[in-house]
Amino acid sequence: MSFQIDLAGRVALVTGASSGLGTQFAKTLARAGCAVALAGRRVERLKTLRADDSIRSAVAHTETELGTIDILINNSGVSTTQKLVDVTEDDYDFILDTNTKGAFFVAQEVGKRMIARAKGAAPGTFTGGRIVNIASMAGLRVLGQIGVYCMSKAAVIHMTRAMALEWGRWGINVNAICPGYIDTEINHHHWQTEQGRKLIDMLPRKRVGQPQDLDTTLMMLVANESHFINGAVIQADDGFGV
Repeated sequence: MSFQIDLAGRVALVTGASSGLGTQFAKTLARAGCAVALAGRRVERLKTLRADDSIRSAVAHTETELGTIDILINNSGVSTTQKLVDVTEDDYDFILDTNTKGAFFVAQEVGKRMIARAKGAAPGTFTGGRIVNIASMAGLRVLGQIGVYCMSKAAVIHMTRAMALEWGRWGINVNAICPGYIDTEINHHHWQTEQGRKLIDMLPRKRVGQPQDLDTTLMMLVANESHFINGAVIQADDGFGV
């Protein structure tokens, strides 16, 4: 039996879309027929994906240009590598402001509009919506040298559950994906180093994933048919968390 997920007529906003997972998510949604707006910190990179906007204005811009948002992929994330005793206040704010505070307020803005639509107080033909927060296995399992990042992604996981609980009554499904180690342009060089190779050797199947390895999980969560999946935190880590 074959099954095809059709997102024709849906509008999606992808944050953190200038590289890596965000770029892959945007392409995957577009291939399924979704109209996609992209937001990211590196605007120059977004021009190749036909977007020119910042995260702050992305929600309003998307509504104006494409219509009401049906899907949010909340993907923005940053990190630093250091021991906890070396973390400065600036380091802490840099990570938490993007990974936790930024993710919350983007989801809140989209959620408000989805709720208004479900109440009949805003235009739109698709009531409810899909919000997918990109957390990390680091939010479930503490990893050395990135303690504050782990903290920020643990907050995203609990944020996901809180939003699912409050917004589920309006037909809004909020779920999280916790990727394991994924090879992207940002970290690609690391896997070629001695430290990177040692890390790979410690993984259950001694490999890192590719951005497209998350496609099936993403599509399951955004599908029109996925109305019964809410508050889920899905580990997509090749067994790393076992």
